[in-house]
Amino acid sequence: MSHSLGVRQVQKQKTRQALLDAALGLLEEQSLSSLGLREVTRVVGVAPTAFYRHFKDMGELGVALVEEALGSLHVMVRAILAEQDGAEERIDRTVAVVQQHVRHHPLHIRFVARERHGGVRDVRLAIAGEMDRFAEEVAAALKSQPVSEGWCDDDVRMLAELYVDRLVTTAAALLDAEADDAEGVDGVAGAGGAAGSEGAAERVVRVARRQLRLISIGRRHWREEGGGE
Repeated sequence: MSHSLGVRQVQKQKTRQALLDAALGLLEEQSLSSLGLREVTRVVGVAPTAFYRHFKDMGELGVALVEEALGSLHVMVRAILAEQDGAEERIDRTVAVVQQHVRHHPLHIRFVARERHGGVRDVRLAIAGEMDRFAEEVAAALKSQPVSEGWCDDDVRMLAELYVDRLVTTAAALLDAEADDAEGVDGVAGAGGAAGSEGAAERVVRVARRQLRLISIGRRHWREEGGGE
C-alpha cells in the first residue's frame, strides 16, 4: 500500500513539473495573463481538470515559476558575497554567476523580466517578495564584512537593494544581448565584423562590473561623507 502511494506521489510530482515546464515554454512568446490552462494541459497531454490537482489557477503556477527562477540564484550569489576575497574578485565572480545562470535558464529569466511588472498580481508580489528576501540575504552577507563596521541596518539594506537591482537588471540585459549575439553570428555584420570587436553580452558584462565597482567605491566612502547620519 505504501509503495503504491509512493508511486502515485512520484507521478504527481512529474505531472506538476511537466505543467511548469510546458507553461515556461509557452511563456517565451507571451505573458502569463494571456496564457490559458488549456494551452498548458494540451502540451502535457492531460485533461484540463487535471491542472487543478496541482495548482488552483494560473497565478499559483506563476508563483511556482518565480520560486524556480530565483531560488537557486540566491544561494549562489550569497555564497560569493560571504567569501572574504577582495571586492574586485567578488564582483567578477558574481557577474560571472549571473551570466552562467542566464545561459542555463534563459526562459526563467525572461519570465521574471516580463512578469516583474506584469498583469498577474500574485506573480508580481511573488517576484517582489523573492527580491526582498534576496536583499535580506545579501544585506546579512554585507553586514559581516569589515568595511560595513559602523553602518546602520538601514544603510546596509539600501546597499543590498542596489546590488540586487543591478544583478536582476543585468540578467535581463544579458538575455537580450545573448540573443543579439546569436543572431549576429548568422548575419553579415556578425561574421565579417572587425576582429576583436566587443559583442553585446561582453558589453553588458563590462558595464555591470563597472556599475558594481562604482557602488563598491561609494560604499567605502559612505561614512566619511556622513551618509549614515
